[in-house]
Amino acid sequence: MRRTRSSRYDTVFLSQGADMRPREFLGALGGAAVAWPLAARAQQAERMRRIGVLLSLAAGDPEGQARVEAFRQALRHLGWIEDRNVRFDICWGAGDVELYRRYVAELIALSPDVILAAAASVLTPLLQATRTIPVVFAQATDPVGAGYVNSLAHPGGNATGFTNFDFNLGGKWLELLKEISPGVTRVAIIRNPSSTIGVGQFAAIQAVAPSFRVDLLSLDVRNAGDIDRALTAFAREPSGGLIVLIGAASAFRAPVIALAARHRLPAVYPFRYYVTEGGLLSYGPDTVDPFRRAADYVDRILKGEKPADLPVQAPTKYELAINQKTAKALGLTIPPSLLARADEVIE
Repeated sequence: MRRTRSSRYDTVFLSQGADMRPREFLGALGGAAVAWPLAARAQQAERMRRIGVLLSLAAGDPEGQARVEAFRQALRHLGWIEDRNVRFDICWGAGDVELYRRYVAELIALSPDVILAAAASVLTPLLQATRTIPVVFAQATDPVGAGYVNSLAHPGGNATGFTNFDFNLGGKWLELLKEISPGVTRVAIIRNPSSTIGVGQFAAIQAVAPSFRVDLLSLDVRNAGDIDRALTAFAREPSGGLIVLIGAASAFRAPVIALAARHRLPAVYPFRYYVTEGGLLSYGPDTVDPFRRAADYVDRILKGEKPADLPVQAPTKYELAINQKTAKALGLTIPPSLLARADEVIE
């Protein structure tokens, strides 16, 4: 059973003429017969716009599908109808860096009007390849530090979008891990060595680690095999816990969750979808909402505005999710105070 206090977002679409009665339709047909050829010519003349979408997840990933659907729905609400005035070219990278590079080249060759890029892992090769095609990113952790934009208020180049992280979250993750499992004295930090954002996140955790009396170990992983070897070795000693950084394992979250369960490691994750798939606890921003909000920026760019003039926006909502079933399997009792703060509890 799932208990949640998270607000959900629903978009209502109005279908023009859908509620017209048969008689009213016939009357309108007679009165508008002359206007129809003009309307038909106008529709034919409407320019088809092209939107590239580059994602880091696999095509069958439910989280990825939810993000794309939120983006499409929001665009429909703004008047962009697929196969009428807009066409999507969607590429699923599935955590494969070489695939990202190939898809970037293919998208650029299509000359899209704008590209939606999901995360830093796909954004880096994209902006290395083009500084002219407008780009909207949905989940960039440190866009200024990574060189994607000049500043949050004035991006200044061909990219803008939405951040998904406050570096102070690193300390919060460690605090939550100790709250849910006070006996933890060793903490493995899973991060992606090819991502520069992991350095800042790890530093934030290091800054507070002494106050929680824990030793940290950085586990650099690039694929599922790396995760298996690293966690198996780490779990040979007792009193261990796990924190997964943003950008480290989204495409490989299934093996991370399974290994944490097998080795009985309490783990804290950056996003809610880890918990709905069996992870113990997560704290971080809503991962679907930025794609919904990105539609507004894409709409404005298609209507003539420049990414350079659209400020980078921060998350508007953070979620604390707890999986009680996983906690029980690990022999953990969730403190009532923590349960009371949770936005979602899966039981």
